[in-house]
Amino acid sequence: MEINITLNKYRELRLNLFRWRYELNFGQKLILAFFLACMTGIFAQFRFYLPGTPVPITGQVFGVFLSGVLIGTWGGISQIIYLGIGMTGIPWFAGYNGGFAYIAGPTGGYLIGFVFTAFFIGYVVDRYISSRRLLPMIFLMLFSTFILIYIPGLIQFYIWSNAAFSISEMIVMCVLPFILADIIKSVIAALIATGISPKTSYGQEVDI
Repeated sequence: MEINITLNKYRELRLNLFRWRYELNFGQKLILAFFLACMTGIFAQFRFYLPGTPVPITGQVFGVFLSGVLIGTWGGISQIIYLGIGMTGIPWFAGYNGGFAYIAGPTGGYLIGFVFTAFFIGYVVDRYISSRRLLPMIFLMLFSTFILIYIPGLIQFYIWSNAAFSISEMIVMCVLPFILADIIKSVIAALIATGISPKTSYGQEVDI
């Protein structure tokens, strides 16, 4: 009985929190977006390299996924803030890097993909209640990773390398080493997102 009471209180709390952020004004949403950009910068410092690729495995994607879930399409704004501040030289990209040169480097396309990913996840989660369950959330994050992050990443790597590699070679260097880790990250992020997102309407969902 106590467990049911606790669960009901938790569900009511998360619904009220999401309804609260949905009703915030422009300035308040901008502040939230800034703090989630900071969260992405913190996650970015968890990184390590695999042999044979200049692209590291980082924790940034957790910040990207959660920004979309927590503040909807404003998650995309949070990633624009993250990129914009980082390009000014603030060292909060992976490895305490910053500056425009980092965006123009081999990993810049993945960072640009973060913007698309956060916008997309934020839109879907805000619009469709059914997307807030575990399996749809896992699919949403895997789709975002493989399409919205990998593709811009490959395009930027191709430009950076002056077309020195074939598509198959780029996939071997820039995609295959990260698939397992990204699947694991997507599942973990989906579990967190499913736990914190309401399963009832807090805005203008179309599948109520």
